[in-house]
Formats: sequence, C-alpha cells, structure tokens
Amino acid sequence: MPQDTANKNLCKHTQDVQAFLVTPTRGMTYIHGTATKMTACIDNSKHPLIIDSREHFSTVAINYLDSHFPNWEKRRFPTKAKNSKSASGKMTSIGTIIKEIIIPHRKGNIRINPEFVVLDDAHIQGLLLGTDYQRMYGIDIYNSKNRHITIGTNKEKRFSLDIYQISAQDPLEELLNEFREGQFSTSLTSKQKPSLLKMRRKNRPAFAIGEEPSGKFECHDIELYMDVERPYPPMLRRPLYPECLETRK
Repeated sequence: MPQDTANKNLCKHTQDVQAFLVTPTRGMTYIHGTATKMTACIDNSKHPLIIDSREHFSTVAINYLDSHFPNWEKRRFPTKAKNSKSASGKMTSIGTIIKEIIIPHRKGNIRINPEFVVLDDAHIQGLLLGTDYQRMYGIDIYNSKNRHITIGTNKEKRFSLDIYQISAQDPLEELLNEFREGQFSTSLTSKQKPSLLKMRRKNRPAFAIGEEPSGKFECHDIELYMDVERPYPPMLRRPLYPECLETRK
C-alpha cells in the first residue's frame, strides 16, 4: 500500500531509519556519494553509461561523439528544438542518434536501442540515459549496501554499479591509442605532439578510411574523369597514326 500523506498522519508513528554505512564525521558525508555509472559495450568498445534520474531525455555530447564515433553524423536524425539547461548554461540540441547498447552481465548480456539527443555545448564524458528510457525499459536504481540496478521485470538479475565502473582515461593516452598505427618524428616536443594529434583527429577523413585506425595507409585512390565533349584536349586532336610518307610527297 502507498503511504498516506494526509495531514493528520504526517507526524504519527515516526521511527529512525538505520543507515547501511557508518555515519561519517559531520561535514564529510559527501565522500560516500558515487555516480550512477556503469560500463556498456557500443560498437565493440567500452563506454561509460550514466543513468541520470534528473534528466528527462537521454543525451550525448557532440565532443564525445567526435572523439569516439567519427562517422556519427551519417546516422544523425534531425529533431525539433529540444534544449537542456545546466549550471554552466543552456545546451542546444542539433539532432538525435540511435545507438545499440549492450550491458554486460555474467548470466547473459542484454541489449537496448535508445535514442540520444546530441547536445552542442555539453561536457558529458559518456552517454547519459535519462528517465525516458528508464521508464520504457523499467530500469530501477537501488541504493542498498551493494548498489545495483535492475532492468525489466527480472528483479533477480542485478547489474552492479561498482564492478563495471571505468576510470577516466588520460586525454593524451586516448589520442595515442587512436593513432597507434601512425609514425611520428622523434623531433616533436611534448607540446607539439598533442597539438598534431588533435589536428589530425579534426581532419580524420584525410588520414583514414571508415573505421580504420588513423594513420594506417594501405592504398591511395585516384579518381580520373574522362571527357569526350568538345573542345578536345590537344593530345586528342592529333591523328592516331603518323602520316604516310606517300602523302607527304
């Protein structure tokens, strides 16, 4: 039965709730707070999935897509103006993108296909799953002694929020991993190399084809355009065979 919120029952039968954790020193309670984040598999790679009960729609930052999914714009869908607000200001949406997400579990992985709103000026390191798909898939967050979530009607299958945590990767190591097939001059300084890598990431189509690692060159494609319309180029104006000696006499 749901709780009774009538005014006459608000202050009756009150009891203290026993804490799961040891009460810390006053002013240090914030050290027990953890993010509701887990690791998900997207396009055969691991990415942080943030489950946020404050956001009413799922979002992803354009900077994160540019870094990890260079060809994401080919799958972008236009959308109506769906903006969000944060403490740093207003975040503008530029479209939506659908990503197949696999959440790992030792007794069998599960797959969901959420639609994310792409935000232009957001600073989210990962994909944020809002309450739209939390309600759609029945994702419940449990803040018990062992924090976990359940998905769907199977409440016995628990997905831990602690085991699947991933640590933030150093930006330089992330760039070096992206361009692991490339060759770099030893004369580059510690400041020049990151600057060069960022420039190459921005212009990735010039250094790689499709999903291949940047800097891996196997062939160069050349497009030739043959024109048979006038005016003809000088080489085509010449006769196919040299003139016969008899015609010169």
